[in-house]
This record gives sequence, structure tokens and C-alpha cells, in this order.
Amino acid sequence: MNKLAKFLRALDSYHVTDGDKFDLSKFNPDDDGNLGLTKEDGAKLLKTVKEQLQELQDLLYANQTSSMLIILQGMDAAGKDGTIKHVMSGVNPQGVTVTSFKQPGPAELQHGFLWRIHAAAPQVGRIAIFNRSQYEDVLVTRVHPEILDHEHLPGPINTPEFWKGRYSDIRHLEHYLNRQGTIVLKFFLHISREEQRQRLLERLDVPEKRWKFSPSDMHEREYWDDYTKAYQDAIAETARPHAPWIVVPSNHKWYARLVVIGAIIRALKGLNQTAPKPDPEVSKSLDDYRARLMAEKK
Repeated sequence: MNKLAKFLRALDSYHVTDGDKFDLSKFNPDDDGNLGLTKEDGAKLLKTVKEQLQELQDLLYANQTSSMLIILQGMDAAGKDGTIKHVMSGVNPQGVTVTSFKQPGPAELQHGFLWRIHAAAPQVGRIAIFNRSQYEDVLVTRVHPEILDHEHLPGPINTPEFWKGRYSDIRHLEHYLNRQGTIVLKFFLHISREEQRQRLLERLDVPEKRWKFSPSDMHEREYWDDYTKAYQDAIAETARPHAPWIVVPSNHKWYARLVVIGAIIRALKGLNQTAPKPDPEVSKSLDDYRARLMAEKK
């Protein structure tokens, strides 16, 4: 079995489709699949699978029957921006949109928390990437429930019933998107606390990277255990076969990128799409156009 086939088989261990059985502590952020791959091997493999992604994206765009939503979540410095850059480079930008969900503004707070999410969902034939997503409303807001005071919400807030309701709303949105033909893939870029420390230090130690550092990174780091619990609950409550979570071991950036692109490719291959063929009348017209163009040749 070649390296690519072995790698694709290893992806199964990272997919979570049944939240009832999920335990985040069993996932090792330092995992590299035990495939014997070096960083250089990973770079070569990434180049190979990128070519497959380009072909599959072309089929998705050409068929106009399905779409894909890619959600990237993770602790600060987990590598969300780098994953987007390295995994999606080379695909046709006409068929891809990237939305980074920041703290909602006054207008967004006048709507339900899923309003801006649904508006950014992918059009048919396209791929949408969410850098952070609806899950911020059960992660950051769960860790800092005082945020809820600004959301114009009726009734009791920050109760077990309130959070159960939010998980339910998210599940229903993802189920709806799936029934409309959208593949929903949710990635948790899983790094260790020590790896985050090293990456934050790198931002401070390298002058060219200091712009990446934010004082809020240090503040949120103090809530590491709270965020870990929030991720455990969010994944357990919303992992479903039609909207799986992929817990990506991300201490090794090169391996994390392989896991993400591998999961995307497998999902697109599962559509079993081929290049669309025009009906006979259209084909005849195309043949006529070709003949006319050939006749112009001198």
C-alpha cells in the first residue's frame, strides 16, 4: 500500500460522528499517524493531494448540485489561517469563499446568533470556509457568559437548558444545510498547551511575526481548561454522520494540513461526480461552433 493510501486510511481515527461516545482526552495533539512520514514526505504528499483537490473542485463547480462548508475551529495559534493558506492554495478562487467571524457588531446582535452564519453558507457548486463559526457562540460565549448580556435575549440565559437549546439550533442548521446538498465538515485543530506556548513565543521572538500577537491571546490562555471543556461539550453535542467533526492533531503543522485536505478530498470523492455532458442538441451546436472555428484557420 502506498503512502497516500495509508494516510487516507488513517483519517478514520480522527472522525467523530457519534457525540455520545466522544472523549477529547483520548485524542493526542502530537499524533502524526504513525506512518513513518517526515516533514519532507508530508510536503510532497500535500502537493499530490492538492492536485486531486483541484480536480474535485472543478467537478463540484461544474455539476452545480452540491456544495461544501468547511468549519475551522481551534485555540489561539492552532493554525487556522495557515491551514487555509496551505490547503486551499491552488484551487479556483471563483469557487471558494472564506469568512472570518469576528465578534458580532451592533447590527448582528439585533438578530439571532445563526443569522450571519446562514447568510454566509455556500452557494451550490462552491466551497465556503469559516474561520471560526457558529461554534464561537457555544465556546467563547460559554467561557465568558457575560457576553450574553448584549444579545437581546428573552428569558433565562446561561442555564443548562439555554446551552442545550443552542446546541440543538446548531444541529438543526447543519442538518438543514446537509439536506440542501451541502457537505458539512467541522475541523477542531487540536494543539497542546505547551505547543501554544511555543507558538506564542515564536510570534514574540521573531520581529516579522510580532504583528500576529495579540494581548488577548495571553488573556484567553488563562481559560485553557474552560475552553477544553467547552470543546468537549460542543463536539459531543453536535457530531453527527451528516456533520462530522474531525479532531485534527495539530502540534505538527504539516500533518494537520494533510489531515484537513485528506478529509476534504474523501468527502468530495464520495459525491461520485463526473464531468457533466450536454444534451444531444447542445452537443450538436457545440460541434457546429467547433467546425466554424476550425474553418477560420488559415
